[in-house]
Amino acid sequence: MIALTAALALSAVMVAGCSSTGGRPQPNANGAAGPAVNTPRITIALVSHSGAGDTFWDIVRRGAEEAAAKDNVNLLYTADDDGPRQAQLIQQAIDQKVSGIAVTLAKPDALKSVLANAKAANIPVVVINSGESVAKSLGAQAYFGADDKVAGNAVGDKLLAEGYSHPICVIHEQGNVGLEDRCAGVKAKVPATEVLYVPGKDMTQVSSTITSKLQATPTADVVIGLGAPFTLTALKAVEATGSKAKVASFDLNSELAQQIKDGKIIFTVDQQPWLQGYMAVEYFWQQLRGGFSLGGGQPVLTGPAIVDKDNVDAVLKFAKDGIR
Repeated sequence: MIALTAALALSAVMVAGCSSTGGRPQPNANGAAGPAVNTPRITIALVSHSGAGDTFWDIVRRGAEEAAAKDNVNLLYTADDDGPRQAQLIQQAIDQKVSGIAVTLAKPDALKSVLANAKAANIPVVVINSGESVAKSLGAQAYFGADDKVAGNAVGDKLLAEGYSHPICVIHEQGNVGLEDRCAGVKAKVPATEVLYVPGKDMTQVSSTITSKLQATPTADVVIGLGAPFTLTALKAVEATGSKAKVASFDLNSELAQQIKDGKIIFTVDQQPWLQGYMAVEYFWQQLRGGFSLGGGQPVLTGPAIVDKDNVDAVLKFAKDGIR
């Protein structure tokens, strides 16, 4: 597996309830199930831009839950893919006087004011997954995730090495800076890359939009999805149209990993989302227990890591367990 950097490492949608101490509880000092630490219990909020049906965020959440179970943390997980509504969820966390807030910055302009509110309330903030380039300027103490332009460059380099020259890069959420950066990174390496916007909340429309584009672009030789569910939908569209285009992806779930093993998807770029959730919670606990600062103020990258037919077996077993 190729990894540029090893990882050290109210409003619309409340995902499966807001309070969780799930994950995999560790034995405590007495050998009983429960927190593995004796530090005071704290409450941490993780507020993402997850939309309904995106399995990527299930993996992020599982990582956060496992760290919370270990670290005696009450984890509040909420999500909304609308920027202003995500800001409202962050404000709710501030009003609850949580000990720390982890956020995603897919739409940073919508969160500027509320992150200033967190700073004024002396609540530390870390950023995961998206917004690495603006995290520090918005007051975040740390960033855990991938550099999306670097990841896009990695995809472009691999496509060039394998002889592809006309990609279609499918963006399922217009205005998401991380997704835009991924396609920009690919295009920087493969100039003929075309960007296709699809309505990510409607998989039927995703499929029909990709189908129409393939029919109108017979020279396209690879379709790139930016998330596992969207890539799997793209694969069905390619097969239905009889297109000769191959399919590549960003991100991973067990079904996509199996499709790589079966030779139907050529590769994906894994940003290791479980680590993003885990490290966000761990950051606050390490501050509490010893005043530690993971990353020393610098981004802690959890990817990109290329998963293809050569190494998918090593990843597939973990993907089936919901860790990758």
